[in-house]
Amino acid sequence: MKPARTKTPRKPPVKKGSQTSLKDPVGVYCRVRPLSLPEQECCIEVINNTTVQLHTPEGYRLNRNGDYKETQYSFKQVFGTHTTQKELFDVVANPLVDDLIHGKNGLLFTYGVTGSGKTHTMTGSPGEGGLLPRCLDMLFNSIGSFQAKRYVFKSNDRNSMDIQCEVDALLERQKREATPNPKTPSSKRQVDPEFADMINVQEFCKAEEVDEDSVYGVFVSYIEIYNNYIYDLLEEVPFDPIKPKPPQSKLLREDKNHNMYVAGCTEVEVKSTEEAFEVFWRGQKKRRIANTHLNHESSRSHSVFNIKLVQAPLDADGDNVLQEKEQITISQLSLVDLAGSERTNRTKAEGNRLREAGNINQSLMTLRTCMEVLRENQTYGTNKMVPYRDSKLTHLFKNYFDGEGKVRLIVCVNPKAEDYEESLQVMRFAEVTQEVEVARPTDKAICGLTPGRRYRNQARGGPVGDELLVSEVVLQSFPPLPSCEILDINDEQTLPRLIEALEKRHHLRQMMIDEFHKQSITFKGLLQEFDNAVLNKENYIQGKLNEKEKVISGQKSEIERLEKKNKTLEYKVEILEKTTTIYEEDKRNLQQELETQNQKLQRQFSDKRRLEARLQGMVTETTMKWEKECERRVAAKQLEMQNKLWVKDEKLKQLKAIVIEPQTERPERPSRKRDQEKATQRSVSPSPVPNAPPVRLRHRRSRSAGDRWVDHKPASNLQTETVMQPHVPHAITVSVANEKALAKCEKYMLTHQELASDGEIETKLIKGDVYKTRGGGQAVQFTEIETLKQESPTGRKRRSSTVEPAQPDGTESEWTDVETRCSVAVEMRAGSQLGPGYQHHAQPKRKKP
Repeated sequence: MKPARTKTPRKPPVKKGSQTSLKDPVGVYCRVRPLSLPEQECCIEVINNTTVQLHTPEGYRLNRNGDYKETQYSFKQVFGTHTTQKELFDVVANPLVDDLIHGKNGLLFTYGVTGSGKTHTMTGSPGEGGLLPRCLDMLFNSIGSFQAKRYVFKSNDRNSMDIQCEVDALLERQKREATPNPKTPSSKRQVDPEFADMINVQEFCKAEEVDEDSVYGVFVSYIEIYNNYIYDLLEEVPFDPIKPKPPQSKLLREDKNHNMYVAGCTEVEVKSTEEAFEVFWRGQKKRRIANTHLNHESSRSHSVFNIKLVQAPLDADGDNVLQEKEQITISQLSLVDLAGSERTNRTKAEGNRLREAGNINQSLMTLRTCMEVLRENQTYGTNKMVPYRDSKLTHLFKNYFDGEGKVRLIVCVNPKAEDYEESLQVMRFAEVTQEVEVARPTDKAICGLTPGRRYRNQARGGPVGDELLVSEVVLQSFPPLPSCEILDINDEQTLPRLIEALEKRHHLRQMMIDEFHKQSITFKGLLQEFDNAVLNKENYIQGKLNEKEKVISGQKSEIERLEKKNKTLEYKVEILEKTTTIYEEDKRNLQQELETQNQKLQRQFSDKRRLEARLQGMVTETTMKWEKECERRVAAKQLEMQNKLWVKDEKLKQLKAIVIEPQTERPERPSRKRDQEKATQRSVSPSPVPNAPPVRLRHRRSRSAGDRWVDHKPASNLQTETVMQPHVPHAITVSVANEKALAKCEKYMLTHQELASDGEIETKLIKGDVYKTRGGGQAVQFTEIETLKQESPTGRKRRSSTVEPAQPDGTESEWTDVETRCSVAVEMRAGSQLGPGYQHHAQPKRKKP
């Protein structure tokens, strides 16, 4: 049975000109600035030239056990506090300028917190130029003699360049010179002393292998991104003192090659380092800076200085620029000085400064998010959309991360302890950025013309000039001619002297010709010998070349075999990578599912424990409640049985007294009057209980008398006249429970009244504890219930089982018989709090009608 074929994953679309197999990671470098004061606490230590270590300063405890946490971060290279601008430039920016001259794009960031030295690294200071002036100096040192005349290249609004012929360029130069434009600096102008020390670079630096058969033009532009709006710092706005016009923000566009650019941005053509830096300095004065609590000159915007290099080949004669727009090569180097990330609670920013800080942090957060998504897409093979459009900064440079170009990032850090938390975030961003890969830029296409055209054209005009030079030397070696002016007709000396001088010159010329012939014959012999030697050399070299060609052909066949083998291995590697990707995706899904199940089990376990605790509490509470109820019922039952026994004993005593009483003679039937008297005497029987003293009204003392109580008595409750009344000292009595009263107390008591089954009012005191909730409110947990009940002492009525027959005379039988006397008894009601009482159950017998 054949295994099921899996669907081959679709390859992502590849942009034209890019090589998916050739990618380079973003080069991330770290520069540590020196401390401002020697006594400041330092939290960053340089371990070696690629590693730094962060120490937790005093006051920061990150681990639970209180130990100080130390973290190490690795970079492509680390520059310590003693690093010079030249050393930093040679490592970081020099390769970018070299790529710029060879037609490749480059992007250089400086990233860090406020006051970490980003602007100093990029611009420099007097006497110590930064990366920007050094890049300009290296560029113009390399192409200085190959630059085209001004206005040969002309920029348009479509992010491309047009070529003008020499005549059109000359006319435009004359036109611009007639109307001076402040945008275009003059090379004859004296350098501004304000920045003269910055561009005075002592070390000479030049690129290798510059194409000598091309002409070059340099254009610079300077923009800033402020509050997520793009402004042109080189734009000249007419000054209106009455109604000043604010600068207009620019829009981002996409050209035909899908590259992003700023529409309508001013591009100035420059011919020297001084001109270029003068343009930069003019825009730098317009850049928005402000004084904050952390930095006196804090950049409030991201600045982008673009150096655009335009190359066009010379024609076949090597005289003029080739008038073909397709042969133009445009490369760009962007130098970005990012505004520092900052926390408002440290900068004490307010108003506009607070809004600026929010926009700065938001754009930097978007840059970090883009880096994280790019790393995730490249590491795990996902295809998440990178949020470039969330910020103008990331949208402008998305070509470098999606297309081609070399990207470098310089992380500037301040080692003082106050910036520890911000430096930690910067290090984490750098760690993410190092894992992002960018496509390696490709070499520019060759135009197809013969190399060496420039100098070959100059060589063609070389012999003519040499011949004129030799003639001048020969003429100077001849003796001078005498004066040829004849003032007198009889002058016979001037002509003979002139003839003599000419004869000497002729003789000298003849001698020189003979010498020249001799030397030419000698030189011809030498040339013949040299030709023979060259011919021998050529034959020898040809033999060697034939041998080398055989070796090369063998090596080519071997290379072809290895290439086929390499392709086969690449195919296998590609299949293994796809399989690995599928397995990693399955593993990731299973891990996520496992984590989900673990979280679900943990939630269920926590719910189970919570439910067990709750049930345990309920069981304990119910057990205690029923134990109390059982004790109360047992006590009541015991009291009731004791009362019944006591009543039985009393009845037996009375029965015994009746039985043993002697009956000597039958009593006479009493008259009605006597009967009534006896009945009256017996009805008033003495109480066996002595007169009790008057009961004093008592208050039951609460068990929680020390706590503050909320006494909740609804307005619908009735006032009872029971002896036992609940009394709680220091209580707040309310008719409706409210949050204000609950916040002041620890205990809560609700007085609830309801009608019992016997028709009496039953009062329940429901008690509870007051707790504060997590949301800031109060909650009551009920703990116990006390019941106050009032009962009326109503007795049970008993009658004899049999009735004596009526007397013939219509009178009742004597009431002192055994049954009647035994039925007169005293019974104490069970549960009475007043002790034994008397209740007459027997009633005087009525005469039956």
